[in-house]
Amino acid sequence: MSLRLATFNVENLMNRFDFSGFRNDLHRDRALSLYEIEDEAHYRALEQARAVALTDDARQLTALAIAATRADILCLQEVDNIAALKAFEYGYLFKMIGNGYREKYSASGNDSRGIDVAVMMRPETAHGQPIDFERMTSHAHLTFADLDLHNEALAELGIEPQDRIFRRDCLELDIKVGGRPMTLYVVHFKAMSPPRNGMDGRTASMPVRMAEAAAVRRIIEERFGGAERASAKRWVICGDLNDYRERVVISGEAHEGYRFEPVREPLSSVNTLTAGGFCQNLVERRPEMNRWTLYHTRGPQERHLCQLDYLLASKALAERNPRAVPDIVRSGQPWRTIFPPEQDVPRFPRVGWDRPKASDHCPVVVQLDIT
Repeated sequence: MSLRLATFNVENLMNRFDFSGFRNDLHRDRALSLYEIEDEAHYRALEQARAVALTDDARQLTALAIAATRADILCLQEVDNIAALKAFEYGYLFKMIGNGYREKYSASGNDSRGIDVAVMMRPETAHGQPIDFERMTSHAHLTFADLDLHNEALAELGIEPQDRIFRRDCLELDIKVGGRPMTLYVVHFKAMSPPRNGMDGRTASMPVRMAEAAAVRRIIEERFGGAERASAKRWVICGDLNDYRERVVISGEAHEGYRFEPVREPLSSVNTLTAGGFCQNLVERRPEMNRWTLYHTRGPQERHLCQLDYLLASKALAERNPRAVPDIVRSGQPWRTIFPPEQDVPRFPRVGWDRPKASDHCPVVVQLDIT
């Protein structure tokens, strides 16, 4: 009996317009920055037209990427709300795969833009085993003080003990697959912030992600009665951790040939979760150069490929699935993404140089035996 489980940051699946760019240039789309805008009413009209023009192609590509996973359960990030998810599923996914992800779950989290984590499930696996929803628990309310996770590094960022730990949520779903219990923890950790105080953005925001990772681990340990007992249960942490343990640094230019160098990071919030064999990053079963789920660039001087999207299986579940190697769907990546040799894939129709695209992230999917 097997289950196909996927995680995917769908990049701003919204059912409302974001007009914050009128007052904050950092939020203004680059296309609108080319125009002289008279007032806020003019800006709103232009932003609506821009968003609508881009959305249809983008969401067709998002749906194609999801369909390519053939997942029974999808853990999603950057979803506005259930209404947006239903509209997307009916208007796009349904046209590709028919009746599929009937069950949808989400909860309002802490993100200032209102983007949340969500889960879509089929009523049964591809092999006909029922998938039953048992319960859902949001942990968005937890504070640093609640779990005694406040520290000096957080204080230096202006974060108080009573502030909420999760920048979005840690959404806990208990399900049964063919009658066997399984728990999903769907997360979306704090994004890497702009550079500050002489530190790069990843380092500057690291204390928050370290606390989020510690909180997720604490939640799991308390749920199952300690680290040892928890590692023997059947669960998976799914989502965008906005952090990496390694990356592939890209140098050179197209006309002379690109160079790809794998680099290990000395510090990562992912280590907090995997320490002591508590869980396993299943994507690390892939070759070192072929684990990336996102292409990052700030121009020719800063380019790399890295894994931000994770399926972290409990020790017991990973050991019961020694040959389970995740697939990474990259056909929705824009043409600007630089692929290492022999990794390039055919793109979905209408993918652009930068946009439209399925997402800036790639879906990750794995087939697990639930025994």
